[in-house]
Amino acid sequence: MNWQRLGALKTVDEFRAYLAQAGVTDLPVDDAPLSAAEGSPLAAPIDVGGFMVGNRWCVHPMEGWDGTEDGQPSEHTIRRWHNFGLSGCKLIWGCEAFAVQPDGRANPNQLLNRPENTEPMRDLLGTLRDAHTKRFGSNATDDLLVGLQLTHSGRFCRPNRKDKLEPRIVYHHPSLDPKFGIAADDDSVVLTDDDIKRLIDSYVAAAKLAQSVGFQFVDVKHCHGYLGHEFLSAFTRPGPYGGDFEGRTRFIREIIGRIRDECPGLMVGVRLSVFDQPPFHPDPDRASSGKLGPGIPDDHPAHDYPGFGCNRDNPLEMDLTEPVKLIRLLHDDLGVAIFNLSAGSPYYNPHIQRPAFYPPSDGYQPPEDPLLGCVRQIESVRDLKQQLPGIPIVGSAWSYFQEFLPHVAQAVVRDGWCDFVGIGRLVLSYWDLPADVLEGNPLRTKQICRTFSDCTTAPRNGIISGCFPLDGHYKDTPEAENLKQVKSQIRERLSQ
Repeated sequence: MNWQRLGALKTVDEFRAYLAQAGVTDLPVDDAPLSAAEGSPLAAPIDVGGFMVGNRWCVHPMEGWDGTEDGQPSEHTIRRWHNFGLSGCKLIWGCEAFAVQPDGRANPNQLLNRPENTEPMRDLLGTLRDAHTKRFGSNATDDLLVGLQLTHSGRFCRPNRKDKLEPRIVYHHPSLDPKFGIAADDDSVVLTDDDIKRLIDSYVAAAKLAQSVGFQFVDVKHCHGYLGHEFLSAFTRPGPYGGDFEGRTRFIREIIGRIRDECPGLMVGVRLSVFDQPPFHPDPDRASSGKLGPGIPDDHPAHDYPGFGCNRDNPLEMDLTEPVKLIRLLHDDLGVAIFNLSAGSPYYNPHIQRPAFYPPSDGYQPPEDPLLGCVRQIESVRDLKQQLPGIPIVGSAWSYFQEFLPHVAQAVVRDGWCDFVGIGRLVLSYWDLPADVLEGNPLRTKQICRTFSDCTTAPRNGIISGCFPLDGHYKDTPEAENLKQVKSQIRERLSQ
């Protein structure tokens, strides 16, 4: 590993030189971020589905693993949403995943669609909007767009125990099944067509709850290896929900069509992994004592790999043909107003989805400079944007840029590579960075996310998620001590 920590770079020129050293020659980088008063491109309003959003900053959805067992917000959830309201972002994308039915929860504390949770969700949304008003003024919510992400976690469901997967899958995957302990002949975990029809009913019911609470849009989640994403690669599934493009997109088309018909006035967005790669694992031949080895791809079939947005004969190679076709179809025929584009999965190839200098403790060392993972996502969004002009698009993989995020984000938005800059884990440690940028304030460098990945390692081990290194709310909790013990145990296991 010969790449540098970005926090060690002191100037924009040093950052540009490091990009060039890494082989990145066409990523635009501005000399200095502008404030809103100075005409920053990040402060420009933009029309999304007839609603004028006030700026180009977006908060990504993030699960905290910290709701109640009956799916209501806890004090941790409420605090996080309050901070989202303080962020200065004018697009709040779902805040976190909202399970449409109990068996689809990613953990036993995930927010859950049930009638009893309507008022707690209304209060949670009110917390965010009130914080935004108090921070930015009485009319600040007039251009604030807030949605709720609807999800079923598919093969990554843990509805009853944080340490026990209870998968529900669309088809048997030759690489993911063995990786996550699913027997190739166990069809009890495969959703039937009737299961899928009932699940679509649950999505519509959740959308109705969201609309009644006051959310302005819902996200029909199709990313990161969760159930919606899995439908898009269901080449081998027989029947109406698999096979050809029409079959593999039937699930999302039926959900959105029903929401459009039964929730008039509710906007729909889609968070989509536009490309995927096979699972990765640590290279045992390059592991050193007590450390994870660099990631290498699992063995996979020589052809017909079941992936979406990749060359099926060489799944390490991107192919955006179907993602372009799907986005155009959903926008033009079904009225989807906005897309939030991501890639890969945090469960089996996190360096693709969430580039980090310090990987999750149960993962692998990055097989490439994390900068390259960021640029790969940014350039894929640029390529899609060029083919899909006029469709509002949120880009991902920004947090790793750290101090230089505003310089890159401003240039990329100005040049039309994407419409919104989406930030996730960065918001957990420095939630009001967008506000500081737009107000022309110096960045508070001690609060900038350094991609320590504790916010991922913690929930992987049944602990609530948060920024344990930088946020005092978590640093002195019993959970912080539990996390230290977990990481120590992992290091000890690796050294054996």
